[in-house]
Amino acid sequence: MKGYLQIHDPLKPKGSVVGIDLGTTNSLVAAVIDGKPICLPADEGDGKLLPSVVHYAENGSVVVGKYAAQLLPHFPTDTIKSVKRFMGKSLGDLETKKLGAYQFATGKGVVRFQVKGGQPVTPIEVSGEILRQLKRKAESYFAGKVEQAVITVPAYFDDAQRQATRDAGRLAGLEVLRLLNEPTAAALAYGLDKGVQGLYAVYDLGGGTFDISILELVDGVFQVKSVGGDSALGGDDFDRAIVQKVLEARGISEPSHGQVASLLQLACAAKERLTDVETTTLPFEGADFPVSRADFNAWIQPLLAKTGQSVRRAIKDAGLSVDQVKGVVLVGGSTRVPAVRAYVSQLFGKDALFDIDPDQVVALGAAIQADLLTNEARKDEVLLLDVIPLSLGLATMGGVAEKLIPRNSAIPIAQAQVFTTFQDGQTGMDIHVVQGERELVADNRSLARFRLTGIPPMAAGMGRVQVIFKVDADGILSVAAKEETTGVEQKITVKPSHGLSDEEIEQMLLDSIDHAEDDMQRRMLAEQRVEAERLLMDGRKQLKENGDLLSADERKAFEQQLARLTEITRTETNHEALKAAITEVDELARPFVGRIMDRAIGKAAVGHRMEDF
Repeated sequence: MKGYLQIHDPLKPKGSVVGIDLGTTNSLVAAVIDGKPICLPADEGDGKLLPSVVHYAENGSVVVGKYAAQLLPHFPTDTIKSVKRFMGKSLGDLETKKLGAYQFATGKGVVRFQVKGGQPVTPIEVSGEILRQLKRKAESYFAGKVEQAVITVPAYFDDAQRQATRDAGRLAGLEVLRLLNEPTAAALAYGLDKGVQGLYAVYDLGGGTFDISILELVDGVFQVKSVGGDSALGGDDFDRAIVQKVLEARGISEPSHGQVASLLQLACAAKERLTDVETTTLPFEGADFPVSRADFNAWIQPLLAKTGQSVRRAIKDAGLSVDQVKGVVLVGGSTRVPAVRAYVSQLFGKDALFDIDPDQVVALGAAIQADLLTNEARKDEVLLLDVIPLSLGLATMGGVAEKLIPRNSAIPIAQAQVFTTFQDGQTGMDIHVVQGERELVADNRSLARFRLTGIPPMAAGMGRVQVIFKVDADGILSVAAKEETTGVEQKITVKPSHGLSDEEIEQMLLDSIDHAEDDMQRRMLAEQRVEAERLLMDGRKQLKENGDLLSADERKAFEQQLARLTEITRTETNHEALKAAITEVDELARPFVGRIMDRAIGKAAVGHRMEDF
């Protein structure tokens, strides 16, 4: 993955603009004030860290932050923590099977937490509550509205996870200006604040996620050379390692939700104490469980080794050696663990940089990016590329949606693909532009339609039409279709509808996850039907033009097979069965095709001598 930061016109600000680090363990909100980024109070009192914990009370009220964390041991299944690890995930993902005090609503598809306060809640809704609290605290600080924000995400977050984060922002009433990669946010804080130059590695180990990014910083231009990471690796796993040892020592094989919630909280506190002391104890159900730093280091060593694999892969992907990395920036609260810092120093052969608070550095970088996007006075400074929120593509034969530009692609961007004519003598082609994540056109959002005419009549498959999608820096989509033989061209400009309601966007995301398997089956069936129809058209054409090459029995058998394929194409709902029927017709037609080719060669040879060829 490579990306660049480019100059971009500033966006019109609406009230105050903030940067938000939506973290697994803690979340922060920051803003640039008097030219300097600072973290704002986010929880009760002046606390900068808002615990990413949400409690759903039986009366329907919602508590976020420190007070919610205090309720966790008493209401383990109604209090959701580490929700970031579930963003964009389905119930089938491994993360839902790990040790944790979660109670999932039954059903298929996207994760839903069962709580007493009412209907099951999704990770998007839980994250929305965290973002809403940060928004309220920022508005209290500024005594005015906060409507726009840059929100950070792990660099390796996939499309579903990124879109879920954007949707959570909208549910909280925020216009999400950018989804900024967390390592890049940290690099912004170091690069623009410290004026560093050269190749840097950003090692970001938070509560639930791990990121490694290799970036080159030259005169304020940031080029991402490579990224890597693990969406389910962080300080939570350190806690789980301690809990597993306690449960094993006590002989508890099936702990209750309350025991797990209590132990995880105690393990986290013990882990934090071991940063400063060599030994500590974990009090659990009337007895103390001793934990030494040496034991803890041994328990988490396999987890650190996993981060090392990602680091080595990222350096290799960047085409670099460790010696070329000028510095290593530590990000995330889990980098406070002494064993982590020692391991990173060993990996890179140099001490890491942590002079900016690793808990705050991502939020500070997000605030810088938010200011760059909205501050007219800084319009000449380097900015991130924007992204498109949903995939853009075309309707193809059989009602299949062919994606040309995946959602969250950096813009400006251009993509081209060549399509061929389907029928003999076809002189036009309908271009139907769609937006969405589903496999079939009917399940996506229609953006525009136009028709390319003037295609010279040719045999099916001979006409070639190049379709080009271009998205400029303002998110304006233009689509051009050009027939390659004649150069005839049609164009249309489309502004993708980014103004979908919160409910529409969330429903699109949930549908794409819930129906992913069904969609793929329907897509494969549609593709096989298109192939069958093409074969049937060609078969009938060849019977009409070259049927004399078959005996009466051969012709009868071929016609019966075509009739059978016609019926199967119309009624069959299993793509494998349809594919098998197509293969049968192909096998039966093979001798016929050979005779047709022999005839064509014979006709071409009439009037020529061997040496002419």
